Amino acid sequence: MSILSVNPINGHVVKQYREDTEQEIKEKIEKVHHTWQTYQDTDYLVRAQLLLKVAELLKQRKDELATLMALEMGKPLKSGVAEILKCAAVCEYYAQNGESFLADQSIVTEASKSYISFRPIGVVLAIMPWNFPFWQVFRFLAPALMAGNCGLLKHSSGVTGCALAIEEVIAAAGFEGDVFKVLVCNSKSIASVIENPMVKAVTLTGSTAAGKQIAQQAGKFLKKTVLELGGSDPYLILADADLPAAAKICAAARLMNNGQSCIAAKRFIVVQEVEEEFTRLFKAEMEKPVTGDPQQEGVDLGPMARVELRDELHEQVLKCIAQGAKCILGGTVPLAEGQHAFYQPTILTGVKKGMLAYYEEIFGPVAAIITAESTDDAVWIANDTNFGLGAAVFTQDAILAEDIARNKLAAGSCFVNEGVKSDPALPFGGINESGYGRELSQFGIYEFLNVKTVYIKA
Repeated sequence: MSILSVNPINGHVVKQYREDTEQEIKEKIEKVHHTWQTYQDTDYLVRAQLLLKVAELLKQRKDELATLMALEMGKPLKSGVAEILKCAAVCEYYAQNGESFLADQSIVTEASKSYISFRPIGVVLAIMPWNFPFWQVFRFLAPALMAGNCGLLKHSSGVTGCALAIEEVIAAAGFEGDVFKVLVCNSKSIASVIENPMVKAVTLTGSTAAGKQIAQQAGKFLKKTVLELGGSDPYLILADADLPAAAKICAAARLMNNGQSCIAAKRFIVVQEVEEEFTRLFKAEMEKPVTGDPQQEGVDLGPMARVELRDELHEQVLKCIAQGAKCILGGTVPLAEGQHAFYQPTILTGVKKGMLAYYEEIFGPVAAIITAESTDDAVWIANDTNFGLGAAVFTQDAILAEDIARNKLAAGSCFVNEGVKSDPALPFGGINESGYGRELSQFGIYEFLNVKTVYIKA
């Protein structure tokens, strides 16, 4: 069996990879577990120095790795370079802060000495998607390696080249043995990997359906999971918002990674009295990005990652229109040669409760504008969802904005007058059908540790 990497610009095969056999998968797991037996006791300084070397290698290879992303999933070069630099930054963050995060914490009890010790648990399996082929991996891998764990990666098949490039970088940095290995396999092989007693935990970024399946498989064997799943992120535009600034930020947030992001803005909930003006400004901003070959300089938006994803997106748009939404921008499939998986930035207005775009995650460059009668109504609409990943509110009332972000919006991350984004220093994750657990910051490194109580009575 083989796995194909396909260029979304033209449908041509970039490379064909031989799929690992069951025996090869088992051997990789054993190698990583064997490496962990000694790696778990390495000094924090050693781990930090190795992560800093990884960061250095990523910076050196940023153009090469960005080109690989452009070929395998259509990310424009400048976005690819930015992604690689962000991966370098998360390695540096944990190299600089990991030792303090993992330091013993003394607790006053009746004992002569009592404290909390943070110990690695072993091999962590990561199941990762194609949309951020390097960043999704490094935001799990950097804290895992700093904590003394080891990693296995089942990446999305279409970005197998990116997965293997990460493995190369980790090895080139000087990590001992097999601290990190890529499983070149399809999804059907994952159940047996999770079942393997040498695998201690699972982290997945993907759809809600995939998350439920993995949680069920891992739960059968009592293995810890962290799930970062889908989102239908609401952006609230209140009556006193700086509309030009809001429109610019909202368009960038919707078109981030061509809309193929869990935390890309999805629903724009606009208070009625400013809806017409915001829509006009927002449409102008959505029309600005340059679409084209992701390997060409100056291109803002490339194709979607696969033709079938583009076709599914278009079906969602057509269903919304049939349900009564109005398409004021885009909404068509380009037919010209060389536009294999492209889709135009699209805006749907008049989206109401009951319509597909009101409830479902739309994974592509399609914005849904929903009218709210008031601020309270906007908050209610924002929370009228099964998801809960990110949310944003735009207003010039700082006190009101903080109250809404802190107390009213049901999401893992809430931003004011800014688009939702991830940062190594801030915890990242969702609630409800957007998953559970956290990545990044000190909370991310604690997810896959044994938080051990040590109690000594002399």
